[in-house]
Amino acid sequence: MSATECDYLIIGGGAAGCVLARRLSEDPNTRVLLVEAGGRDRNPLFHIPAGFAKMTKGIASWGWSTTPQKGLNGRALWYTQARIIGGGSSINAQVYARGSAHIYDEWESVYGCEGWNYKALLPYFRRAEGNDRFDNAYHGGEGPLGVSMPRGMLPICDAFLRAAQQWGMPFNPDFNGRELAGCGLYQVTQRDARRSSAARAFLLPAESRPNLTVVTGAQARRLAVEGGRVVGAEFMRGNSPMSARAGREVILACGSIGSPRLLLLSGIGPAEHLREVGVEAVHDLPGVGENLQDHLALCVLSECTGRHTYDGMDRPDRMFLAGLQYYLTRTGPATSSLFQVGGFWRIDSETPNMQFHFGLGTGLEKGIVKIDGCGATLNCSFVQPRSRGRVRLASADEKDAPLIDPNFWGEPGERDISLRGLDMAREIMGQPALKPYIRKEIRPGAQASRAEIEEYAIGIAKTDHHPVGTCKMGRDDMAVVDSQLKLRGLEGLRVCDASVIPRITTSNTCAAAIMVAERGADLIRGREPLPPAVLGVGGQ
Repeated sequence: MSATECDYLIIGGGAAGCVLARRLSEDPNTRVLLVEAGGRDRNPLFHIPAGFAKMTKGIASWGWSTTPQKGLNGRALWYTQARIIGGGSSINAQVYARGSAHIYDEWESVYGCEGWNYKALLPYFRRAEGNDRFDNAYHGGEGPLGVSMPRGMLPICDAFLRAAQQWGMPFNPDFNGRELAGCGLYQVTQRDARRSSAARAFLLPAESRPNLTVVTGAQARRLAVEGGRVVGAEFMRGNSPMSARAGREVILACGSIGSPRLLLLSGIGPAEHLREVGVEAVHDLPGVGENLQDHLALCVLSECTGRHTYDGMDRPDRMFLAGLQYYLTRTGPATSSLFQVGGFWRIDSETPNMQFHFGLGTGLEKGIVKIDGCGATLNCSFVQPRSRGRVRLASADEKDAPLIDPNFWGEPGERDISLRGLDMAREIMGQPALKPYIRKEIRPGAQASRAEIEEYAIGIAKTDHHPVGTCKMGRDDMAVVDSQLKLRGLEGLRVCDASVIPRITTSNTCAAAIMVAERGADLIRGREPLPPAVLGVGGQ
């Protein structure tokens, strides 16, 4: 088995991997190889904004679930992890939200990640972003990633925003600007009414470069370690083995489940766990797979007074007409990302710790009930969880699914905050502005007792698909990488994806993963960091 030679080997073609491939191949004197386990994004559903409704139900997914969750009375949750070029950016709801500035500041001040504070990172957010409305201190207008205001809006969206303000949540014109708190429109990763995934925005324009090679359908089996240095990796492409060697660095970008999984399969991680599953320990690194964080969501399901949302659009005749309208005019239901308005608010916190997504229909995600007739969904997520979980191997066989334990509601008080967020969502849906559109609450139900509401919440709770933290960046004994994203204790390997995030952001995490890769590319190339942002007094 001959090895493919390159300078930089990027393992994982998700959002971070696509960014890295583009930025590293900008140097024509380097050979860059990107290897992805999934396939190409040729299905039109990957590019039509409303195609999201199919994605969390298994398309382009590894098909994994969590371990039984103690905080959810032993429920195991479906855990969508993308297996497609572009990763989560190719299948998510396209919400572009960065979260609270103070969390990024804590990456540096609390976790010791030098150079990873908000003002230092904001220029990397801006460099990636091609925003069609904002171009200011908080936004970039020339970057590869298309960011736009949502299309396919319906009148019930404006009614929701008025209802949230009637409840007491002020309107916020820009969740990524000076303030996070409030209700408003979510900016979305779209350009010209098409999903702007990292695969389309970053990778596709770079693939014509002769120094960039992209291989799909090749699953990494283990890293190759020689004399204390990671020099390459072994893969399976179908039934055929392949290998690759990197003259400069191997960069792991398989995401918060895939990156620790490959490290563990390679004998890099907690030695005791590796012995238990029959993997020879190459490097004892106890933090690998620890510190898993994710957002847990509950929802209110309501029945509409008429066809005010996109429920019913899955009828074949309506789907055909919507598809025709989309391809002819780039308008209509297919342009909607289905979660276009929402908000951030505080429950016993100085900064927002609850996020709300208003869904234009029901049954939009796997595990969420689809009601009879036309309905609407309001998701609420506790976005400052204290619980920490882990990723472990079930065995030494790379074909076996990993053991994913987010430890949802594992800390005292978290369930109560989530339930109070559910109460808030129910109150918003009952405000006067929504009366012309909402007939009644279906679940948990207006007459539900407190015990029934808690039982409903345990049964309906789902992941927001935002795992981070399993290869934590920092300086403590459980850190896996340092502030340069270099693996502690071995040469030649960096981890550069959402797994290095030490504390989860208070929002959707794809924007942060892309930013990590933007900054990571400069670190790998030895470039000076971008000048830190200069913001006004009181600026976020």
